[in-house]
Amino acid sequence: MRTTRFLTLTAGALALGGASIAVAQHHGSPAATAMDADKDGIITLAEAKVHGAQRFERMDVDGDGALTSADRATRAAERFARVDIDGDGEVTRAEMSATREAREAERAERRAMQQARMFGRLDTDNSGGLSQAEMQAGAELRRERRAERGKLGGTSGRGSMAMLRRADTDGNNAVSRAEFEKLVEARFARVDTDSSGTITQEERAAAKASRKERRQRGAGS
Repeated sequence: MRTTRFLTLTAGALALGGASIAVAQHHGSPAATAMDADKDGIITLAEAKVHGAQRFERMDVDGDGALTSADRATRAAERFARVDIDGDGEVTRAEMSATREAREAERAERRAMQQARMFGRLDTDNSGGLSQAEMQAGAELRRERRAERGKLGGTSGRGSMAMLRRADTDGNNAVSRAEFEKLVEARFARVDTDSSGTITQEERAAAKASRKERRQRGAGS
C-alpha cells in the first residue's frame, strides 16, 4: 500500500526526471538538446533511455537501484549542508544571504552563457551582429519557449504525485530502475505517434497542440 509520506518525499525528485523524459516534446529546450545526443533534431528511443538512465543515476543518491524516501532525505540533508556553511547544524541569516548571493551569481553566469549561445544561433550569417529579421526570429523563439515552459506533465503538485503512482507499478513505495525505464518508454510512446522509434519536430508540434487543446477543454469545463 502506498503511503502519503513516501509520495510526498519522492514526488519532487521523480518529477525532475519525468520532466526531462517528456521534454522531447519541446524542441530547443536545454533538456531536449541534451537528450538529442547526435544533434540531428530527432530524438530516438535509445537517446531518451540513455538520458533517462543518467537522470535516474543522479536521483538514486544511495545507489541502491531504487528511488525511495531515503534518497529524498539525503538530498534534503545535502541541500541543508550547503547552506550551513560553518557546519554547526543551524542556518543563520548571514549563511542564507551568502547562499542566495552565490546562487544568483551562478544563475547570472548561466544566463550569460545562454545568451551567448542564443546570439550565436541567431547570427545565422556570422556577421557578428543581428539584423532585424534575425532579432525577430529570436523574439518568436523566446515567445515559444515562454509558452512551453513548465508544461511537461507534472513537475510539482498533483501531476508529480500521479506520475509517481504510475511509475511505482508494484506498489512497494519505491521506483526501481526498471519501473523508471518503463515510464520513459510510456512517455516517449505518447509523443512517438507513428511508432517509428523516433520523435520528430512534427510530432513535438502535434504533442504541443494536443496539450493546448486539453488545457482549453479543462478551462471551459
